[in-house]
Amino acid sequence: MSLVRQPAGDLSAADAGRRVLLRGWVGRRRDLGDLIFLTLRDRSGVVQVLFEKTRSGEPAVARAGEARAEDVVEIEGEVAPRAAAQVNREIATGEIEVVASRLEFLSRSETPPFLPEDRTNATEELRLEHRYIDLRRPAMLSNFVLRDEIAFRVRRTLHEKGFLEVETPMLTKSTPEGARDYLVPSRVHPGKFYALPQSPQLFKQILMVSGFERYFQIARCFRDEDLRADRQPEFTQIDIEMSFAGEDDVFGVVEAVLAAAFGAAGIEAVAPFPRLAYAEAMERYGTDRPDLRYELPLVSLTASASGGGFAPFEKAISTGGEVRGLRVPAGAAVSRKKLDDWSELAKSHGAAGLVWAKRSGGETTSPAKKTLGDAALERILEAAQVGDGDLLLAIADRSGVASAALAALRGAAARETGALDPAKHAFCWVTEFPLFGRDDQTNAWFPMNHPFTSPRGEDLDFLESEPGRVRARAYDVVMDGEELGSGSIRIHRADVQERVFRALGISEAEGRERFGFLLDALKYGAPPHGGIALGLDRICMIAAGAGSLRDVIAFPKTTSGTCLMTGSPSSVQPSQLEELAISPVRRSDS
Repeated sequence: MSLVRQPAGDLSAADAGRRVLLRGWVGRRRDLGDLIFLTLRDRSGVVQVLFEKTRSGEPAVARAGEARAEDVVEIEGEVAPRAAAQVNREIATGEIEVVASRLEFLSRSETPPFLPEDRTNATEELRLEHRYIDLRRPAMLSNFVLRDEIAFRVRRTLHEKGFLEVETPMLTKSTPEGARDYLVPSRVHPGKFYALPQSPQLFKQILMVSGFERYFQIARCFRDEDLRADRQPEFTQIDIEMSFAGEDDVFGVVEAVLAAAFGAAGIEAVAPFPRLAYAEAMERYGTDRPDLRYELPLVSLTASASGGGFAPFEKAISTGGEVRGLRVPAGAAVSRKKLDDWSELAKSHGAAGLVWAKRSGGETTSPAKKTLGDAALERILEAAQVGDGDLLLAIADRSGVASAALAALRGAAARETGALDPAKHAFCWVTEFPLFGRDDQTNAWFPMNHPFTSPRGEDLDFLESEPGRVRARAYDVVMDGEELGSGSIRIHRADVQERVFRALGISEAEGRERFGFLLDALKYGAPPHGGIALGLDRICMIAAGAGSLRDVIAFPKTTSGTCLMTGSPSSVQPSQLEELAISPVRRSDS
């Protein structure tokens, strides 16, 4: 009877005495002459294999002596318990080894540019260039096992709640709403283009009009935008849409999905999540992605700082800005060097500078003390409730700049003072976003979410007269200061959609050209509906404790949007361009 292949990592002491067939990659080799040890790795884990002349035979020992790292081999042998002194507690199979009787090379490996071990000195560029080796590292494999489990749990949860998984087109109409589209030329329609979807937004709304009621898709999306560590040109989102649903209905489904997803990593998501209105989040934390694992709320100091004669404060206040502060409990111990670093951090977020003050042992110290004067400084410290041993950080600038700088400082202070417990996690909803933002350069209104987001009913009358006052039925779900997903209740009436387009400066003709099919659909009995898009890549990154999205995406791009393994993007043959009726345009260096 022939042997059936056995996963190496599944072997245990209970298998002692069994003959097994193993296939996998050679890890390390220890050659002691007549005694050779190999580690054999497959997807299930690693096991030690022993080649010994009297039990394995000379041919097997000789072949083992030729084995190199990353050779692919087939090994036959018998599972044997290790002596107590030789048990390896660092691996799951550490109580046993396989005494080999046969080794066959299935494929030989050249010397790899780096070994696929978790502790590696290889640069990220080298790892991405040889991604097939990088993905052999146990930590990377573990990330993708976790990603698979998360996706499975998401699908199961949504199926249990009555959602249908529906695929939407990858080749669609260009309707740019923020980021640039990736365009795909049509060979059979020269001069015309498809676009890769930035999201399935319009199609999932059409599915609601079609009566599907509950849709989801684990969808691939594409955005031609500048990249960061947490952005990729192609990404995956958990796309959800529900008919006859309000905010509470969407929140309940999403909380169940996230509880299932993060449960795969042993992270508890306790529902219901706290809710904060956008205005409250910005006032208290300076960001619409607040990290609620710690407190450290911001405080307004404009009233107490006004009239003190301190030029940076007076300038900000006189030009419509404000003075905002952050009390850091026990922050008086923060070093001057660290405060200098924080000053640079504030400047990187647009602030002109950082003003700080400490109270320690009854003494107050601050670089601004001489200019401000004791009385003015004390008035500000009292307004911020700064006690002995505390630190005050203050920013004077435009409201948005002050908020952004203090939000960054809040996170830095939490990490520095131990207020942040990395083992703790906190979820929340941020609601009632403004429907529109205003461009500082053009003074034009733009959608804070997308132009299909429903205004709050009580604010509809302001659409034409005061667009800036209109609040959206939009919401974000946030975890540990990271946005996991963004969604809204949608506009389901064609007349309201047309009013929103007009507020955005989209003419009737442009609206028909870009979104005519949606406007038509809304006229044929569209149910109230809403949904959300959750970032699967980001969920997996946080669940795995990875430092970058690239560690949970099998074949990611670099921050310049290139694939180092395949060398894309790349040039194509002139004949291909000719067939597509495209003439390349070379940009000048000027």
